[in-house]
Amino acid sequence: MIKIKKSHIANSGLTASNSCSLADSRTAIGHVTKEELLKSSKQHINDVREAMIFFREMINDAGYKHDYTKIDEAGINDFYDSFSRGLKKEYSPDGEIPYNDEFKAEKWFQRHITEERHHVKDNCPDDVNLIDLLERVADIVTAGLARSGLIYDVALDAEILAKAYRNTIELLKSVIEVEE
Repeated sequence: MIKIKKSHIANSGLTASNSCSLADSRTAIGHVTKEELLKSSKQHINDVREAMIFFREMINDAGYKHDYTKIDEAGINDFYDSFSRGLKKEYSPDGEIPYNDEFKAEKWFQRHITEERHHVKDNCPDDVNLIDLLERVADIVTAGLARSGLIYDVALDAEILAKAYRNTIELLKSVIEVEE
């Protein structure tokens, strides 16, 4: 059985038991009865459910906090100042992808990409994880479809994906306790 350590995100514990070692041909030793295999398999299934609940809570937290730098008191003031100045709109040489380097240099934008973890192309956190990438997907798809009907900036470096995958494994390992 596994137990997720209490954290600011997960309020319940997740404890791993090595009793599910019987459900894996790499770790089971000797003869395993069908009843032991069933019990161990059910324990493993429950452990995975608990891990998924942890991820679900992290996803909910990311969604709840999404783009808070746009709406907190300092954020909305700086965002509005930057946005309302009418910064010129420029296009990439192929004419398809809007970008604005002047806007990206603004104080508000720099705070936004530093504090908001999902802007991985502008500022990828060292501990980027798959939750950050899911928030990015939700952000670019919903913003693109709602604002222009187009989804921009979909390419993502494979290195970021691999790093997020590794970091997510490490994140989950860091919150699991194994019980005997």
